Amino acid sequence: MDVEMQNTRTNGDPGAATVTEERVTASNGDRVACMDPEATETDELLSIKVDGCNGEAIPPDHAAEPQRSLGNTSGEGHNGEILNSDDAAETQRTHGMASLEVRRIKRELNEIVCWKVKLWMAIIFVFVLIIATIIISLLICSAIHEDVDEKFDPILFKFPVYFNGSFQLPNMAFKEELFTLSLNESQTLATDLQEKLADLYRSSPALGRYFSGAEIYAFRNGSVIADYQLKFLMPEEHQDQLRGFILSREMVYNVFRQFLYDQESDESGQMYIDPLSLIMFVRQ
Repeated sequence: MDVEMQNTRTNGDPGAATVTEERVTASNGDRVACMDPEATETDELLSIKVDGCNGEAIPPDHAAEPQRSLGNTSGEGHNGEILNSDDAAETQRTHGMASLEVRRIKRELNEIVCWKVKLWMAIIFVFVLIIATIIISLLICSAIHEDVDEKFDPILFKFPVYFNGSFQLPNMAFKEELFTLSLNESQTLATDLQEKLADLYRSSPALGRYFSGAEIYAFRNGSVIADYQLKFLMPEEHQDQLRGFILSREMVYNVFRQFLYDQESDESGQMYIDPLSLIMFVRQ
């Protein structure tokens, strides 16, 4: 604690006073004198001395700066803590509201709608019913749908078109019995080949409706060469268009050749037809 002693001396002038200020610090007992001849009473009241630990005097402005700095620092820290607390409280409120909403939805879904049927069961049943209705509708529509191209009257197909040609069976050895179609062996071979050609053209989307029949009318030597005839029927109208495109030689020949290239039977089988040996022409 500082103890200050002040002495006032006058030199015959009552208005002029010199104040001698002496201060003794409690830290080391040194005596500090501060003499300001021009100091007034007001200056003395405004001047606040701050002693350091060694008895040094600190100007008032410098003494206030650390206090202001400490105040600002503590204020910023205090404000930061408030903001963090607000964020945490807001997050907690958000989670709480979400949890309440989830519980509310679960409670509503578990409500009984009718007898022992709960709401979630009814919702699933409605979705299943909608999907089943769509599938059944598609099946019914596909079953009753009629393709306009499939609707034709075969009685109107009266005008024939003939295609003749030959092909080779490289895996069969020629026998004399094959010259006569009335014999069992030749009849059996001819029937099998005719069914093969008939199945080929009846399954064709473009030529199936016009196909009438296939005939094997001769076998020749050279391994076995079969001479065939294909018969197609077409309606009276659009004959020129049919002859020029659908029932043209190129169309009928390409369908036959593609079938031969796609043969599923082994190339070593007796009924195998060499695609390169296929010959076809239009019979006038």
